[in-house]
Amino acid sequence: MRQILAIAIVTMVFSSFTGCGGPEVRRCGSVVGLRNEKVAEYKALQKAVPPEVEELYKESNFRNYSIYVRQLDNGKFYLFSYYEYVGDDYAADLEKLSANPKMREWFKTTDPCQVPIDPQVRGDWWTEMEEIYHLE
Repeated sequence: MRQILAIAIVTMVFSSFTGCGGPEVRRCGSVVGLRNEKVAEYKALQKAVPPEVEELYKESNFRNYSIYVRQLDNGKFYLFSYYEYVGDDYAADLEKLSANPKMREWFKTTDPCQVPIDPQVRGDWWTEMEEIYHLE
């Protein structure tokens, strides 16, 4: 019994130094259209994200959040976002984030620039993508 307890303690101590044993990272990629006439405005908005909004993302367990823009051959612009979620209740954190008045204000400025990929799907503004490859 002592040997099992000693192994458990060593494992916990080692895990705390290596980062193992913490919350599992959920990697998320999503896409949304960007109105051609709003590209410059959207880029300007993203260069001036309010510190309160950034703090809300962090408080909601979002890390390494990036947004990319690209014009495709069809002439349309698209945004790709990537972030890592490190919490343990994704749905609750998303709900808390979207219910926050500061975040709702931010969405009111950014949403008019965007076009959902599939407007028929209710509540699916940014369309989540399936991860098919990851290299660590």
